[in-house]
Amino acid sequence: MKKANLFMELVATYRKHGWELRSALMKPETLAELQSQEAQLLNRVDVRESPVDALWFSRASSHDREAWELRLLEQTQYALFEAFEPDETEMQREEARLEMEARLREHVLGH
Repeated sequence: MKKANLFMELVATYRKHGWELRSALMKPETLAELQSQEAQLLNRVDVRESPVDALWFSRASSHDREAWELRLLEQTQYALFEAFEPDETEMQREEARLEMEARLREHVLGH
């Protein structure tokens, strides 16, 4: 399946369950493919170059928490999940998200 099709499928599935696409990590070749086919969706989110393709989603969670999920943009389903407490600072949240990105890279690339 082309990355653009998989991207559209994942975004639609997550939206159906109340998730919002917040940002994306993309290889240059994936970004080029998506920009040529699905540019309107990429205009709404921050896209950072990465050695892996992944999408960041978030939604409200129980007890005033905010749930974030980092979903690998591949046929193989793999995602990392974190629920942030309302009193966590944005700096704490960003640190946790960066750790999740590192774990995802390690899972995909093996280092």
